[in-house]
Amino acid sequence: MPFFKAVLFDWVGTLIVPKWGPAEGRPRGASWIERSMRQLGRDASELQVRRISSALSTASRRPDVQQGWFQADASAESHRQGYNHWVNAAGIDSALAQEMYAALSDPTDARFAADAKPTFRTLKAAGLKLAVVSDIHFDLRPAFVKNDLGGYIDHFVLSFEHGVCKPDPAVFRLALDALGVRSCEALMVGDRSGYDGAAVEAGVATLLVPPLTQASQTRLHLVSAACGISSP
Repeated sequence: MPFFKAVLFDWVGTLIVPKWGPAEGRPRGASWIERSMRQLGRDASELQVRRISSALSTASRRPDVQQGWFQADASAESHRQGYNHWVNAAGIDSALAQEMYAALSDPTDARFAADAKPTFRTLKAAGLKLAVVSDIHFDLRPAFVKNDLGGYIDHFVLSFEHGVCKPDPAVFRLALDALGVRSCEALMVGDRSGYDGAAVEAGVATLLVPPLTQASQTRLHLVSAACGISSP
């Protein structure tokens, strides 16, 4: 019998590859930047992608930019403000900044971990309820529908819909209440200790996995094991 009755999953970095994230052998956010530049018909050479990535990385370390991102996912408006402050600090022109934001906010091109669907299937077959708990500024449900994963998720707790973000324990309690389980009956799965790990403050056991950098990575089999379920 499973150790838990429900599993809560983080989204970016846990289930999908971050668009602004490390890319093996390439500049951070390379695919996202490259796609945006090509949409505008611009030179998307590795040199240009590296230049944009470097400017964004440098800007992201500025205290004022970091402050602008604090709790930014509490609403779509606050996220856009934080983003604008970041790209302005990086010297990104308005046309490219707009194209990059559109790509960043598009759920339909999400790259899910290869073992996401098998893991969901195994957990649901064992009778567990599943929720996605994400600090996000847009509706990510279409990503699950497009990838034939929507039927596995019982509830979504998206920060912009509730005005509260991780690491506030209230985020996790929203998921527990929606699923009808107690904190001791749930497992939180994420990739960031300072945010997803805060579930322990709500009394929820937490499993942290390495951040997803390539869709081919397999780490989610650890969830089944943590729940006391033998993978098929």
